[in-house]
Amino acid sequence: MEQLGTYAEQISSLAIQYAPKLLLAIIVLLIGLRIVNKVSDVAGKSMKKSGLSDDIRPFLVNMINVALKLLLIFSVAGIVGIETTSFVAVLAAAGFAVGLALQGSLSNFASGVMILIFHPYRSGDLVEIEGQMGHVAAIQIFNTIITTLDNRTVIVPNSTAVNGIITNLSTREHLRVDLNVTMPYGEDFPKVEAIVLEALKNTPKVLTNPEPFVGIETFDSHNIVLAARPYAKTEDYWDVYFEANRRIKEALSQNKVQVAYSEGVELGPIGK
Repeated sequence: MEQLGTYAEQISSLAIQYAPKLLLAIIVLLIGLRIVNKVSDVAGKSMKKSGLSDDIRPFLVNMINVALKLLLIFSVAGIVGIETTSFVAVLAAAGFAVGLALQGSLSNFASGVMILIFHPYRSGDLVEIEGQMGHVAAIQIFNTIITTLDNRTVIVPNSTAVNGIITNLSTREHLRVDLNVTMPYGEDFPKVEAIVLEALKNTPKVLTNPEPFVGIETFDSHNIVLAARPYAKTEDYWDVYFEANRRIKEALSQNKVQVAYSEGVELGPIGK
């Protein structure tokens, strides 16, 4: 019984000593969290008013929120009586260990920050990264999400995107659509040229400025390969590509122009 009384006195003494500090720490924590959230909200609205990109704004707001919460935790720890110097040292050591274990992720993180700051591409842009062409669905801290033209979701690590070749097709108002038409050697080129040009001009969404162009690209062992080059707005590229091919075939058939056989024609480079 005497020993129990001693324990009770010690607990009572500790409670009297630390209860006010603990209560104050809880009050500071609760009020501090409300202030941090309010500051983060105000910072986000200020960034929006200043015209900061929607891609980078959430990232910066989250960084501000995390930094303020860390400062709040240090303050609360000091109120309770925890030695913050040793606490910071432990966090630094833990951060160093985690950093070594997550070198690849940190590289993707740094690359994500570069993408959000320098904007080689933005959400919604039509891009080609590492051979994957599609629209940028989202730019995340570690990855870039691309929705390909055949509706697949491709996740590209940001470090891969930054260190590779990025083709951003949305930086131009219009693109050149590269088409190929094969023509037998026996056909008259000016005649075929006029037919193909007329088909291109009658294709919806083909631009009149720059004007479509048709020329002889190369001669192979079986036929002449013609280059048909209409222009289209970026968002209309594939509509023009397929519709122009259809109309060229239809026009050649109507004018009884034989289309030579080719072993395979690839989509040429997208330019201008």
